[in-house]
Amino acid sequence: MIKNILKEFKDFAVKGNVIDMAVGIIIGGAFSPIVNSLVKDIIMPPIGFIMGNVDFSNLYLPVTPGAQKYDTLQAAQEAGVVTVNYGLFINTLISFLIVSFSVFLLVKFINKLKAEKKEEIKENVEVTTKECPYCCSVINIKATKCPHCASSLQ
Repeated sequence: MIKNILKEFKDFAVKGNVIDMAVGIIIGGAFSPIVNSLVKDIIMPPIGFIMGNVDFSNLYLPVTPGAQKYDTLQAAQEAGVVTVNYGLFINTLISFLIVSFSVFLLVKFINKLKAEKKEEIKENVEVTTKECPYCCSVINIKATKCPHCASSLQ
């Protein structure tokens, strides 16, 4: 089941149509603050603790030659050090994965509802035609003689 969902997620991410993308943008924008808080306040602290009390938001590489190492990213930036903020990138990447997977599940649910509705409509459609067994023409279901080949259908 998980393999199928991951395959569908890959297909969605690679082959999504315009409506899927529009839904993704709208829902992504609405979920963004929630997901950012989930990543920053719920997911990253235990991961940081497991990795030895690492605060991912303070992980950076100084680019400025000869710059000293600061305890926080904010302190380094206030000192004018140019930095590559890979910790913030990790947080943003996790947020993106959560948002995109949530949107995927939403679209998957909507598509399932659409498929059920189509099947329901299909079941409720009254059959009004049949196929002539002799000439394969489509004819009225009440016909006793084919109007195309004149075969008797009784």
